[in-house]
Amino acid sequence: MKNKDMGNTAEIIYTGNLRTQVKHVQSGTIIATDAPKDNQGEGAAFSPTDLLATSLATCILTTMAIVAKRDSTSRNIDGTKAEVVKLMEANPRRVGEVHVKITFPKSYEEKERRILENAAHTCPVAKSLHPDLKQVLEFIYP
Repeated sequence: MKNKDMGNTAEIIYTGNLRTQVKHVQSGTIIATDAPKDNQGEGAAFSPTDLLATSLATCILTTMAIVAKRDSTSRNIDGTKAEVVKLMEANPRRVGEVHVKITFPKSYEEKERRILENAAHTCPVAKSLHPDLKQVLEFIYP
């Protein structure tokens, strides 16, 4: 493996009723998952596929922030919001599309927009997802 840090990322316990409890090893943060209502669950927490779609959006925002911080320009993205819509496919059951709408609280010059949007399209999660999964990104500037 390329990454030399081979420590655990997460520990997951199946707690019954189609639910899990997930512990992030480094921080101790705990989240729960539940199967969605359309797949025998109660929808009481993020489903595993919700987390996949949400991971894309959080990776996009984080990667854009890293680029803005690295370049020390006016591209600070504090307050930028992302909304996620996940569309499922039936055969086989899988995530078919993830739509991410990114709304910036301030405007940027065209060059800055290109840099931020490139960072969004090339974040590690975006590059890790199967090419059959359609990623639709929408950038909203004031």
